[in-house]
Amino acid sequence: MDSTDRPPLDLPPLDRLAALARAAAHRPGAPCRCASGLVGVLADRDDGTVVRHGKLVAKAHAPGTDHEEHRARLALAAHPDVAGVFLPPLPMPAPAPDVLDGRPVTVWPYGPPVDPADPDAAPWEEAARLLALLHRTPPPPGQAVRLPAMRAPAKAALAVDRMRRTAPDHPAAATVLAAWSSVLDRPAPGPRLLCHGDFHLGQLVRDTGSEPAGPWRLIDIDDLGLGDPAWDLARPAAWFAAGILPPEIWSRFLGAYQEAGGPAVGADPWDRLDLPARALTVQTAALALVKSTAERRPLDEVEHVMIDTCARIAGQRTDSGPSAST
Repeated sequence: MDSTDRPPLDLPPLDRLAALARAAAHRPGAPCRCASGLVGVLADRDDGTVVRHGKLVAKAHAPGTDHEEHRARLALAAHPDVAGVFLPPLPMPAPAPDVLDGRPVTVWPYGPPVDPADPDAAPWEEAARLLALLHRTPPPPGQAVRLPAMRAPAKAALAVDRMRRTAPDHPAAATVLAAWSSVLDRPAPGPRLLCHGDFHLGQLVRDTGSEPAGPWRLIDIDDLGLGDPAWDLARPAAWFAAGILPPEIWSRFLGAYQEAGGPAVGADPWDRLDLPARALTVQTAALALVKSTAERRPLDEVEHVMIDTCARIAGQRTDSGPSAST
């Protein structure tokens, strides 16, 4: 990467990230012949910005990211012990900075994501086996003391705080807070194992390499760390408890996890899943109120379901349907 390939400092941050992605995708001085459909912004949210250029992506992580914790998470994702779980990071193109306006920047292979238009093909069993493998993997020697806590419990609390700040007068806010109180009143036991910290199907991509349809791998290291692995199953568990995820899919996912030796659950899965599932329900409901308030619109059907589930968690309603302890 010579001086002509360096992202100009006077460009807006998004353009600088795009320039960095281009520099990482091509040899110094080489022209770009990537098709227009292979270059562009994949995500630009508060929690991260991702730009694709050809066969790779560059990510600017969230503002306020702890740089020491980020480096520990990045080192874990690159470690050979988890090579079968995570899509590994790529080296930064020298001398490109690994920080953009205070935000850590990383480069990764591009992998095709789960197709949201084909829910029947969603890789629930593959995802469960990846989580089981991650949870069974001991922290690499020398990294256990450096790895931070996985952030799933903290993110639930942050979502509630954000709702308190931005949607305190929403008619459903009291219901969400009542459900949150029931979460805080319960103990939070569990081991400290390697955890993803924010698992959902959007965190899966194909590791294509030389194959057009390679194995599925996990992405997104921002919440990775040590903690109770039951939290990595919490979102599908919450969706099942709310009636959003069909029972047969939940059974496939949970069964594949257990068959792969996943340590997050025992003979009665809900002994360990109940608390995280409640917390993820509250988190989802709180963010729904934040979003609907900001967009000045009523709750949609799925958002209403999550509020109703919060009501059941809080003991405010007893209407039929699966609960968070089903």
